[in-house]
Amino acid sequence: MQSGHLDAVIFDWGGTLTQWHDIDFHAESLALAQAVITTPSPDDDHHAYAERLHAAGDVIWGRSRDHQQSSTVADLFTEAGLDHDPELLAAYREFWEPHTGTDAQVAPLFEGLRALGLKVGVLSNTIWPRAWHEQFFRRDGVDHLVDGDVYTSEIPWTKPSPQAFAAAMDAVGTDDPSRCVYVGDRLFDDVWGAQNAGLRAIHIPHSAIPANQVGHTEGTPDAVVQELGEILDVVTRWHAG
Repeated sequence: MQSGHLDAVIFDWGGTLTQWHDIDFHAESLALAQAVITTPSPDDDHHAYAERLHAAGDVIWGRSRDHQQSSTVADLFTEAGLDHDPELLAAYREFWEPHTGTDAQVAPLFEGLRALGLKVGVLSNTIWPRAWHEQFFRRDGVDHLVDGDVYTSEIPWTKPSPQAFAAAMDAVGTDDPSRCVYVGDRLFDDVWGAQNAGLRAIHIPHSAIPANQVGHTEGTPDAVVQELGEILDVVTRWHAG
């Protein structure tokens, strides 16, 4: 017999477990362009490659928004019509490194949730490989507090697809969405998506969502918090019923 009213709390990553920063997307594309395989010549133009990669990014994130279709870094280069060497992605990863830090409130929050007997999960819309995310959590000393994590680069779907949420629930060992909570910074992907899949949703409105990533629907959160540290009280009340 199950005790309490909840089994798991699952979190978005970027802008939720990390602190939001504005991103220079042209600089990001220039960093990506460092991985393009070329024969050195005066005609090589990294700014032109960057423009193609930026346009390709709009396409693949549009697929995520409109069709919940996942992509990888390799898919991004394919869409841009450019060959790349994964070993040359160091500049791209270094560009993002300052934006990957785990919020200081995450460790005590995860510890508190686990003390309640709840599983802690992560579900992130990402083109990055699992290994990068695992390394970020390990670097910040919270990897041992995550019971299951799903990165959409390794499944066919992205949020807000119900299949993405089902994959995250499976990763933490539960199959009843009514006993799960999802926490995220986006009213489409995270709030509407979670509720449409049968989970409760907590909104943490930290992020300036790019206009081309705003979806067709906004959910009404079951709760809103301004800091991660507030989540434990909300979940404790719900878990007690």
